[in-house]
Order: sequence, then C-alpha cells, then structure tokens
Amino acid sequence: MLKGISPLLSPELLKILSEMGHGDTIVLGDGNFPSESVGEAARVVRADGIGIPELLRAILPLFPLDTYVAHPVTLMQVVPGDPVKTPVWDTYRAILAEHDARGGGCIGEEERFAFYEKARGAYAVVATGERALYANILLQKGVVTE
Repeated sequence: MLKGISPLLSPELLKILSEMGHGDTIVLGDGNFPSESVGEAARVVRADGIGIPELLRAILPLFPLDTYVAHPVTLMQVVPGDPVKTPVWDTYRAILAEHDARGGGCIGEEERFAFYEKARGAYAVVATGERALYANILLQKGVVTE
C-alpha cells in the first residue's frame, strides 16, 4: 500500500499512468466498451466493479491534463436518435472542475466511430465496471510541473 494514493488504482494502472508521457492518452471505458478489440494495440487494464467517476477522482490528482490542447478530455457523442440521457457527464464536469481550471471547458466530444478510432491510438484502455451508457472518456496527459 502507498500513502495518499487511492486503493482503486492497481499497481498495473499506477505503472501505466507513470509511464505515460505528454500527449499520451488513456481511455476509461464503460462496461459496454469494446476494450479488448479497441485496445488490441494498447495496454488493457481491468478495473472490474469500479465506476468511472471513482476512477477519475483517483487518477486526476496524479495526472495533469494537457494544457496545450483545447480539449484534453473527450467523450463519445450519443448516436443521433438514441434516447439515452447522459447524467454521468455532469458528474465528470464537476470532478474535472476540481482538478482543471477549465472545468467542463476542457471537454470535447467525438462521434461514436471517431471516438473508437481515437481510442485505438491510446496508450492504455481501462475496462471498468461503469454501468452508465455513453460513459466512455478519453484523457490526454499533460506536463508534470511540480
């Protein structure tokens, strides 16, 4: 165990977060996200039973978001005509506001298949137990300055 680090972060995930460099991306995929197929060229980490908001709260104190891009956080857009609501996005905005001065302004959106394509280039994919629909989120790492 380590002091001051969330027990939700496995040794494998901590190693990956540490290995990532400026501009590298990590995907936190919901329970429906095709983590293994999209992440076949990346490292895939299991975080079964853990929700994405909880992981965000654990990751963001350790992980600076990229300040050199307008949107270092990307969400998967709801497919037009799909009647799904995305209240988890409001949760993400609140969590991000605690860790980035841009708050919800650092969030961009990608169409579903464009999100998958972007995710294929990620350094890592975390397969979570998140049950909310359209809860997938991609984070781009910034520069550690402290």
